Amino acid sequence: MSDINTVTNEQSTTEKTTTNSVDNADEEIKFSERYSEAVGKVNETLNKLDWSQMGRIGKVLGIFAAVIVAQILIKGVMDTINLLPIVPGLLELLGVVMVGQWSWQNLTTSEKRSALSERVQNLRKEYLG
Repeated sequence: MSDINTVTNEQSTTEKTTTNSVDNADEEIKFSERYSEAVGKVNETLNKLDWSQMGRIGKVLGIFAAVIVAQILIKGVMDTINLLPIVPGLLELLGVVMVGQWSWQNLTTSEKRSALSERVQNLRKEYLG
């Protein structure tokens, strides 16, 4: 009786293994078919795009990402500086001194003011057209 059970168990195990192998093969075929269909659809969509415009869009996205990263870094530096007790006040004082010095050098006489006005106009024409 034990021989019969052993033979029966071996046959059922072999049948299960064969069935699992067939199921796995069917799943692999279905997966590869679905994968091929998906890749085909992606390629079809990419072929419809106007790639001549992608350079401009890439530059805009790159600039946008760089600005965001720069703002995050600047905010981190400013928060760190604000944690120090004396530094924020000293930086404000430095800013006031620099504005005063620039004003003294560029705005004290009418010749300096007119030269500054001409430089601003030239820069405006150069960059804005």
